[in-house]
Amino acid sequence: MVAGRYLRARRRDTFISVIAALTMIGIAIGVATLIVVMSVMNGFRDELLSKILGLNGHFTAFPIDQSFTDYEDVKLRLEEVDGVISAVAFVEGQALATGAYNSAGVAVRGMSMEDIEKLPLLVSSATLGGWEDWNALDGVAIGSRMAHQLGLSLGDPITIVTPRGIQTPFGSTPQIRSYPVNVIFDVGMVEFDSFFVFMPIQAAQDYFRMYSEVLREGFDELPLMATDEEIDDAYERRYQATAVEVFLRDPDATWAIQTQLEMAAGRPMIFTDWQRRNETFFSALQVERVVMFVILSMIVLVAAFNIISSLVMLVKDKGGDIAVLRTMGATRASIMRIFCMTGTAIGFVGTLAGFVLGLILAINAESIRAWVSEVLGIALFPPEVFLLSSLPSRVDAFEVSVVLVLALTLSFLATLYPAWRAAQYDPVEALRYE
Repeated sequence: MVAGRYLRARRRDTFISVIAALTMIGIAIGVATLIVVMSVMNGFRDELLSKILGLNGHFTAFPIDQSFTDYEDVKLRLEEVDGVISAVAFVEGQALATGAYNSAGVAVRGMSMEDIEKLPLLVSSATLGGWEDWNALDGVAIGSRMAHQLGLSLGDPITIVTPRGIQTPFGSTPQIRSYPVNVIFDVGMVEFDSFFVFMPIQAAQDYFRMYSEVLREGFDELPLMATDEEIDDAYERRYQATAVEVFLRDPDATWAIQTQLEMAAGRPMIFTDWQRRNETFFSALQVERVVMFVILSMIVLVAAFNIISSLVMLVKDKGGDIAVLRTMGATRASIMRIFCMTGTAIGFVGTLAGFVLGLILAINAESIRAWVSEVLGIALFPPEVFLLSSLPSRVDAFEVSVVLVLALTLSFLATLYPAWRAAQYDPVEALRYE
């Protein structure tokens, strides 16, 4: 009851009440800021992880030798390993893509429709066109940002140039071919939407000359003056792949399953998992999360110091009341509890307000970003810098609990010294000049 009376403002206590109100606001802002920032960083990590692992496997297996013609058999063997969802083979190479208005360096990846269907993120992201008859059509799929950059739309030709062309007595000639755009996709990640060109795997194998020609059985030798048709009939093309990607049920189980995959491959291959490929990137994100949490916790700490100052002022103002309570039989512990409850109540109300405000902001982060960008006329969190086309946010219950416990603990600790000082008041000295 006494602690509650001290929290309610009276005319002569207005200044102290204003300090207490500002302290509550400071704690609320600190708690809300921590919740919003941690939620947005969680959203960034989850979104990047889902996009990266949605198109890139948890393992990428590269052949040690150059004649990777048995990639279909390797795929089937890897998919039989317990814990593996699927395996896809692909052909990949660097090239220059030219459209109606511009040119850009791209990564050309050849995949069969059977393997593309194992990538739900890519299949569902088609905004124009479709993947029907993918293997039969001699076309490509490009991202929406690449289409905008090159000035291309559905059905327009895109010219792809690579220096690895046909060998002649004068050197290698560039390989230049044009393909119609059959699919325009929007994954939502700038790296994929502006850099990757997908085409049927056999078209990519022909384009990058990923095959070897071997003499068919029964053709021990060819006539000296053999025609082109006879040469084509005599030789068989054995197509190769660049690598195989493996998708796991548990992305964090890479270390436990790598040995099984190496044995199941049936041939020497180098396996690299997604953690090693993106180690620097995700380590930087983790360090940033920890640093941001520590820095923003200082806001709550400063607000907790304000609790100390407001309680010290309250104790000074209530010196006579403390002396009267002591003469009426109140113990030092009782006096200490009164002021601990007063300060903790300030911290509790501020923490509760910050919790509600933080949840509202974190859940509606993207809507708020879009509204602020529209009002100010500037691009907040531009996708070219932050890699994502929207501001993701994911509220983690454990992290929110840590923030609330931290705020309440600091608020309680801040009350101990002023409450202890109040408990040490000598009634005789306090009432001498009353």
